Amino acid sequence: MKYFPFFLQLNKLPCLVVGGGSVAERKLDLLIKANANITVISLDFTDYILELSRKHDIRCITDKYSEKFLEGNEYRFVISATNDVSLNEQVAKDCAKHSIIVNVVDQPEICDFIFPSILERGDITVAVSTGGASPVLARVLRTKLETMVPASYGKLADIVSSNRIRVRDKMKKFSSNKIFWEKMLNGKFLELVLSGKTDEAELFLDKQIDDFDEDIANQGEVYLVGAGPGDPDLLTFKALRLMQQADVALYDRLVHPSIVDLIRRDATKIYVGKERDNHVVRQEEINDLLVKYAREGKKVLRLKGGDPFIFGRGGEEIETLADEKIAFQVVPGITSASGCSTYSGIPLTHRDYAQSCIFVTGHLKEGKLELQWDKLIQPNQTIVFYMGLVSIDIICEQLVKHGLRRSTPCALVQQGTTNTQREYISTLQDMPDLVKTKKPKAPTIFIIGGVVSLRDKLKWYSTNAED
Repeated sequence: MKYFPFFLQLNKLPCLVVGGGSVAERKLDLLIKANANITVISLDFTDYILELSRKHDIRCITDKYSEKFLEGNEYRFVISATNDVSLNEQVAKDCAKHSIIVNVVDQPEICDFIFPSILERGDITVAVSTGGASPVLARVLRTKLETMVPASYGKLADIVSSNRIRVRDKMKKFSSNKIFWEKMLNGKFLELVLSGKTDEAELFLDKQIDDFDEDIANQGEVYLVGAGPGDPDLLTFKALRLMQQADVALYDRLVHPSIVDLIRRDATKIYVGKERDNHVVRQEEINDLLVKYAREGKKVLRLKGGDPFIFGRGGEEIETLADEKIAFQVVPGITSASGCSTYSGIPLTHRDYAQSCIFVTGHLKEGKLELQWDKLIQPNQTIVFYMGLVSIDIICEQLVKHGLRRSTPCALVQQGTTNTQREYISTLQDMPDLVKTKKPKAPTIFIIGGVVSLRDKLKWYSTNAED
């Protein structure tokens, strides 16, 4: 993070603007909105600035800038808005000498702070910054946000603000206030306001305030959420919403770091990842932690790679919760077989190649892989192995032994849907040697069947990883 974002109360705060041209005009418009106490120094002023000075009590000093204007530390911050590079640099140097923070327009390298691109919806202010790298990009992002945050959010803020103290005074527990508003802002109340039914929304809110039961609201709950195969864009809307509501988050090794970053920032994050022969936290301990935190009244996020019910042991975890009478929700995720095959250009089914697909675990137990191999060998069927990297020799050997041709095409997809995705394309006969040579990294998905031959034609996703 190049610049730390915070919102500053500028009401009557003295500030100095150096420059009286068009660049200064834009900064003055922002400062006036914030009700700052503004002084402008320049030898010349645009007509617009002079008009602003009359309307908004801005002090204009017709003079050449010098360090003397900073003596006495009258100003809390300075904006240098001229097209004179050397003058701007001098202003920055003088401000540093007097411990005054400064913004120099179009010279972010000598700025203490920068102006973001701003989206306003009443009392709601959204600021977007690229750290000074590209103001144009910041404006483009703001434009995208304009479509995502309708004007009705301003009215929403007004209604919430007018009821905030009333709700707070009604609650006996500090946590209840947050829980109540999270419920309101993720449900019917929000939808009523955004659809313009403000009178109906306020009546609904009144009833919810009157009927709110703190004891029920403060009971803990567990969210069992599938994080998908790696690409954060594949998360569901519900997954994102619950990730932002969690007080505590337990996440696996297979959850991509970019997805972990989307968890509510002030949530307690606990890594409970398991690797082969290295379980950081045993499954029984994970189950106990879920129960423990839920009994403390916390909203607990259990974030698992892929889909929690497909080789994710999610069923075991919520079985414990059900036994302990802990409330829970389950949010499915895109399973790795689907995500990795799609991002590799390999359809799991295709009218001309495969009319069925089967998911199988390749996890070794005591060095063995006990499967009904003959049941896997079916005409026109795609076989997908999860966790099959370590057991790839056994898989290929047994499939050939039970009837699949040695020349059957197969693909090992490494870290699918991420920017380190890589596909290893081969045959059942040659894949074990390819793995020994190339040494792919887990997690992987192993796809076997005629559909793999479509990969070169249908591949659409590319990364920087070597092919």
